[in-house]
Amino acid sequence: MKENRHAAAILEELQRTVSQLDDEHAGVLAERIMQSRKVFLAGAGRSGLMIKAFAMRLMHLGIEAYVVGESVTPNVTEHDLFIIGSGSGETRSLLSMGEKARSLHASVAAVTIFPESSIGLLADTVIKLPGSPKDQRNDEFSTRQPMGSLFEQTLLVFFDSVILRLMEQKGYDSAAMYGRHANLE
Repeated sequence: MKENRHAAAILEELQRTVSQLDDEHAGVLAERIMQSRKVFLAGAGRSGLMIKAFAMRLMHLGIEAYVVGESVTPNVTEHDLFIIGSGSGETRSLLSMGEKARSLHASVAAVTIFPESSIGLLADTVIKLPGSPKDQRNDEFSTRQPMGSLFEQTLLVFFDSVILRLMEQKGYDSAAMYGRHANLE
């Protein structure tokens, strides 16, 4: 069997970014989640898809989690956490949501490549992920992949590491989480 060279290149790039993830950051975000009554999440494009995957796993853990924009999303309060995933940290719609959440006294966490971005500066918790944004202006992390693929993959792996940490804290295993899996499929 011949190795798929493109898949191998993707894994090599992902290994490079994942090796630079700070375990402490996963702990900080997990703690913020545990302290919140509700968790709201937002991202745009493919980062938004990673956010939705994270929200689903939070729900599987019994955490009240909502993706902003869905019709069943309730109001945010000062007891809640709003997590934004944005490589550039400059997506206008996400910045506007973050500003609204702050005006309602919710905590805001940003997971981004650029902590000094508008969204990063707005957030009270900032998680810096290595990677390259969709315009690939970050020379520190060159990638063969198109646009923001490397960031989006790293985002998903980071979020899954937060889920594993939360599972440990709550004493859950996959079987316990499966009890909350959708059953109308």
